[in-house]
Amino acid sequence: MTRDAGRDPAGRAAVRIPCVGAVIRDEAGRLLMIMRGHDPGRGLWSIPGGRIEPGETAEEAVVREVREETGLTVTCGPLLGTAELPGLAGAVVDIRDYRAYLVPGVAMTLAAGDDAADARWVSDAEAAAMDARGEVTRGLLAALRSWAA
Repeated sequence: MTRDAGRDPAGRAAVRIPCVGAVIRDEAGRLLMIMRGHDPGRGLWSIPGGRIEPGETAEEAVVREVREETGLTVTCGPLLGTAELPGLAGAVVDIRDYRAYLVPGVAMTLAAGDDAADARWVSDAEAAAMDARGEVTRGLLAALRSWAA
């Protein structure tokens, strides 16, 4: 028996948790990554992002999450792709990843905050090495490559 992706084990509609992620590259083409400070995925590297708050648009959530987790100010660009991940208690984490751009002319210092334990810019080679060591959220880099991000 196969289970519907949108159903819990009892066949009820699964709770969906709307989330966003921000794909940000600097002038050198490096990707902004944060180390998750809390579960799920504590200690793994990912891109900035999190839950969309009630009454907030996805685009507003991208800007807020990047500011909270990195101290950087961005504008939200186009949707790059979506993913569904299993959450706790049968929930489905519905992730929408957007391109985001640093706001030019605004003095900013990268600093981990809120849910992020660390934040850094990484080259594609560094990200691949981190992924090979199991330090990156599973499937993230493959998804970004498939979206040409």
